[in-house]
Amino acid sequence: MNTPSMINAALIVTLLCSCLSVQAKVSEAEAARLGQDLTPTGAEKAGNADGSIPAWSGKWLGVPPHVKFAGPGTPYPDPYAGEKPLFVITSANMERYAEHLSDGQKALFQRYPQSFRMPIYPSHRDFRTDSLLEKHIRTNALNAEVADNGNETVNAWGASPFPIPRSGIELLLNHTMRSGASTEDANYLQVVRYSDGNRVTDKFTYRIQSLWSDPNYSLENANGVFVNFFGLGLAPVRKKGEIVVGHEYIDSYSQPRQAWQYAPGQRRVRRAPTVAYDTPNGAGGFRTFDEDRLFNGSPDRYEWKIVGKRELFIPYHNYRIDAPEVTIDQILSVNGHVDPDLMRYEKHRVWVLEGTLKAGARHIYAKRVLYLDEDSWAAIMADNYDGRGLLWRTNMQTSIYAYDIQRLHARLGIYHDLIAGSYLVDRLLDEQKPALLNVSQFAAEEFTPSYLRKLGTR
Repeated sequence: MNTPSMINAALIVTLLCSCLSVQAKVSEAEAARLGQDLTPTGAEKAGNADGSIPAWSGKWLGVPPHVKFAGPGTPYPDPYAGEKPLFVITSANMERYAEHLSDGQKALFQRYPQSFRMPIYPSHRDFRTDSLLEKHIRTNALNAEVADNGNETVNAWGASPFPIPRSGIELLLNHTMRSGASTEDANYLQVVRYSDGNRVTDKFTYRIQSLWSDPNYSLENANGVFVNFFGLGLAPVRKKGEIVVGHEYIDSYSQPRQAWQYAPGQRRVRRAPTVAYDTPNGAGGFRTFDEDRLFNGSPDRYEWKIVGKRELFIPYHNYRIDAPEVTIDQILSVNGHVDPDLMRYEKHRVWVLEGTLKAGARHIYAKRVLYLDEDSWAAIMADNYDGRGLLWRTNMQTSIYAYDIQRLHARLGIYHDLIAGSYLVDRLLDEQKPALLNVSQFAAEEFTPSYLRKLGTR
């Protein structure tokens, strides 16, 4: 359903972006809106007309005064633990709330009418991000530009580059470039639950070195890299000991992701050129490489346009599904989707971004629709369509505010195959131990093929 605000926004964007040669960086006067009518990161400060979306307060930076948090590597307590749902959306009443549901959510109600439901909680915009990120946002607003025929950005560092986006590619880059905000060290599980109840589980060590969170790096000395990554397979047996390392570049089109793989059966290191686009990835090969965090990597195979803004019920403040007492069996106890009683949805404004596969380009998804939370620029939901124009997969990204890094932190990725009736849950906590964020110290050498060779000889 296109609301008047969506249509007006789409028209304005079309007029502004009729040519990608328009300078992307904003004027001092426009940047001055950050912290005024816009939040320091670029969202609308005001609430919505009926008050169901509150004004941004940003009253909490880090741990709220009523929350006891034991520190990095420990569970994040729910700051809204005492709240109850305002109401619950089911297949029986979904039409009443249709204008605030994505096509993917509607499809889940239709596919699983007896079990899928959405508990709707009060909406909150109480947290603010750290001052360094706010500083990077403002600097990027004045300096970042789109380059290489709209496939990448230049002069951006440390945060989303375009807090006042004017085009689809700028909006997409706000999402993809925010993901390098923190160094991460964890053991995770990926589990696929098939329609017959059977499961496939992968367990792996996951390490991310964010150059953006390291004061020793800057745009001038990072050589274009903003993230180094390391993945070690722990289970099942056939994947145990497999290692992938590599680098993620700011300009993912002109400098594609570099990756190397060590295969213990062959005891050799080789380039991994297919760690991108629609190469199958995850437990059971369930999702594509560029579906991590709902979309990542080079944007070049799609034409991206801003559809507009909508007020939708989205996964938000999802502390409960991460609670220490919640088991993986509970999360995966329902066929077709996670246990709905463990989810929390709130109404928020989201940017709607549509990607259409370019003529002659190859990808299993002919169209992708991303829903980006205005307060964080993070894609929070995604609808992916096949070559026939049918909605094939609908995905969700749960999130929490991580008190120690003072930023929104992406947690469980939930990927639903509407045709097969199966789903994948990514980044499940191993033994309920949260990731260490911005704590572990990694050397750049640990993300190189020479380091892989050393590991292979041990």
